[in-house]
Amino acid sequence: MDKTTCCIVGGGPAGTMAGLLLARAGVDVTVLEKHADFLRDFRGDTVHPSTVRLIDELGLGAAFARLPRSELTRMYMYAGDRVVVAADLTRIPGRYRHIAMVPQWDFLDLLTTAAAEEPTFTLRMRSTVTGLIDEAGRVAGVRFLDSDGVEHALRADLVIACDGRDSVTREAAGLHQRMEDVPMDMWFFRIPKTADDVDGGAVQARFTSGNSAVAIDRGDYFQTGYIIEKGRDAELRAAHDVRWLRDRVTELFGWSAEATAAIRTWDDVKLLEVTVGMLDRWYVPGLLCIGDAAHTMSPVGGVGVNLAVQDAVAAARILAQPLLDGTVRPADLEKVQRRRMLPANFTQRSQRGEHDMLIAPALRGTLRTAPLPLRVVDAVPALAGITAYLGGIGLRPEHAPEFARRPRTGVEPADVRR
Repeated sequence: MDKTTCCIVGGGPAGTMAGLLLARAGVDVTVLEKHADFLRDFRGDTVHPSTVRLIDELGLGAAFARLPRSELTRMYMYAGDRVVVAADLTRIPGRYRHIAMVPQWDFLDLLTTAAAEEPTFTLRMRSTVTGLIDEAGRVAGVRFLDSDGVEHALRADLVIACDGRDSVTREAAGLHQRMEDVPMDMWFFRIPKTADDVDGGAVQARFTSGNSAVAIDRGDYFQTGYIIEKGRDAELRAAHDVRWLRDRVTELFGWSAEATAAIRTWDDVKLLEVTVGMLDRWYVPGLLCIGDAAHTMSPVGGVGVNLAVQDAVAAARILAQPLLDGTVRPADLEKVQRRRMLPANFTQRSQRGEHDMLIAPALRGTLRTAPLPLRVVDAVPALAGITAYLGGIGLRPEHAPEFARRPRTGVEPADVRR
C-alpha cells in the first residue's frame, strides 16, 4: 500500500492548484486524475482577474501570457431588445483588469508543469478513485484503479476531493449537497469561425424570448452554450431535426449556413445538466471537499473555475503547516470552510438572481426588454465597475501564500494593466 501526506482526487483547476501550492510548501502530495490528458471540450476557460493576479504572484505570469488566449474587458449582453454593458473590467482598481479566455487544458498543463519541478509532487493520470480507506471512522486514504483496471490503495493523512460536481469521493464520504431548483440545462457545441468573424468579441451573450445562447471565441471556433428548459433535452431531440437548432443559433448570431453545418447530427450536441448545490459541511475527519465537490455552480458568469482555484489557495495556506506537522484536525478543515463559505454563498445567490431576472423569463418567452437592473448598470458606468469587481475579483479574494511565491521570470506579463 502506497503512502502520501496529501492525496488530491481530481486534476482540474482546484486539484492542480492545491497540488502546486502544497508541493511548494514541501508537503508530499499526490494528485489522482482519471483521464489520460486534459483535452476535453466544454470546460470552463474563463480566468478572472483574481486568478490572473495569483498566477503572477506564483511567478508564472510570463508563461501564462504565452498561452493561446483572448481577452475580455467589457461584458456586453444582448437582452430582450437592446445591448447592455453588464460589467466593465477596466474600472477595477489595480493592475489586473480583464478576463483571460484560455483553454483549460493549457492552463492545467501550466500548473502541472510548474508543480512537477517540486520533488514532493506526483501526478498520476488514468487513476480512477473508486472508494475511501476508513480507519476507525476517519478517512485514511483512497482506493483507485489504474489504466489496466488494477486496484491500488493509497494511504494519506488527508484526502482533498476536487473531483467536481459528480464527486465520487464526496459521495463515498457520505456527504450530500443541498440542491436548488434551476430553470435551465445547456447544450454545448462548436461553430467554426469564418473570415467574417475575425473581429468577433470574446463572448457573445444573447437572451431573447424563447431563444438564448452564449458563444465564447476560442480562436478558430466558437464554443457555444445553448440554453434549454430544465429536463427537456430528450423531448427536444425527439421532436426536432437538428436543423431546428441550426436555424435558432443562426437567428441569434447571424452565422452562415456553412458554419452552422458543423452541427451535423444531435451527436455533435453535448448536454450539461445544470445543477446548483452546497454541502452543509465540507469535511469529515481526514477528508475535505473544495470547488464543485463542495459547492456546485451554475455556468452563469463562468465563475466556477475561479472559485475552485480560490478554495485551493485557502486550503493550501491553512493546511500546509498542519500537514507538515502531521497534525491535521477537523478544526483545520472547518477553517477552510469558514473562509470560503461566504464567497460561495454570495456567488450562488448572484447566480440565482440572474436565473430569475433573465434566464427564466427568456425560457418562458416573456423577456421583452432588458431587465431594469441591467438597464441601470448600463446607464451608470460606475455600477458596471462594481459588477465587474464582484464577478472578477469577488469577496475574500485569495493571494498566494508566501511559501508558494516565486520571482517573476521573463517579460512582463501581457495581461497586466497599469
